[in-house]
Amino acid sequence: MSLTITAPMRDPSHPSRRPSVLVPRPVLESVRLTLSDGAATTVQVARFERAHFEIRVVAIEPRSTVLRWCVENGAEHAIVGGFYLRPGGPPLGDLRIGGGVHPTEPFDPPWGERRACIHADDSRVLLAPRHDLPNEPAGDLLQAGPMLVAGGRLLIHSAEDAEGFSAGSRQFDSDITAGRYPRAALGLSDRELIAIASEGRADDEAGLTMAESATAMAELGATDAINLDGGGSASLVVDGALVNTPREEHGRELVGGREVATALHFVAH
Repeated sequence: MSLTITAPMRDPSHPSRRPSVLVPRPVLESVRLTLSDGAATTVQVARFERAHFEIRVVAIEPRSTVLRWCVENGAEHAIVGGFYLRPGGPPLGDLRIGGGVHPTEPFDPPWGERRACIHADDSRVLLAPRHDLPNEPAGDLLQAGPMLVAGGRLLIHSAEDAEGFSAGSRQFDSDITAGRYPRAALGLSDRELIAIASEGRADDEAGLTMAESATAMAELGATDAINLDGGGSASLVVDGALVNTPREEHGRELVGGREVATALHFVAH
């Protein structure tokens, strides 16, 4: 896989973009990936310095697009969160906000304990299987998955289904591990929170397999990474604007994105 930055990185310290009061800003990149079979896709990448940003989990009630939630709540930066029962059902998997349990539909056993989570407590962020986290964690917790990268090691292999997304596909529209789709993911490095949303479902936008998404996250510098809801739900908002183009299964553009149940809000501190 080859990676090319097709739009210049935004320099938040550039004088033309410096507000009267200096506010931490993410860096936005548009990256063109050439895949192993010659197909290509574009990945929108937002980088947030961990020294200046933290993650908060958001339950979106009633269902709304990530963009609309941002507009209505004065939020500048967010990405789609975990899965939900479609159409319009509750979130899937464990969901905790401010230490409190939020009502959800549990993942089918035994997968609930194995599937990966984002645990955010103030500026501390951890990606890990649910069974590796406290039973009653403080802060916010969002269950999604599968894990893509851990400790710099790629975790997605074609013959494995460690978190049961293929075996447990009953709760999803389809086996989310099969084929190329628009994907969203969150990655961590020592210095950054890395949020991505890949394009897909268009003639010149192939989308990514789960393994290609893992490889992309590693090449972008993530030492740990987790898959988020994808397909038409893949939405990344930076500076109040939706930076990717969500599409339905047959390529129809979803103007503003799909209504979803949860999001990750990047908050400056």
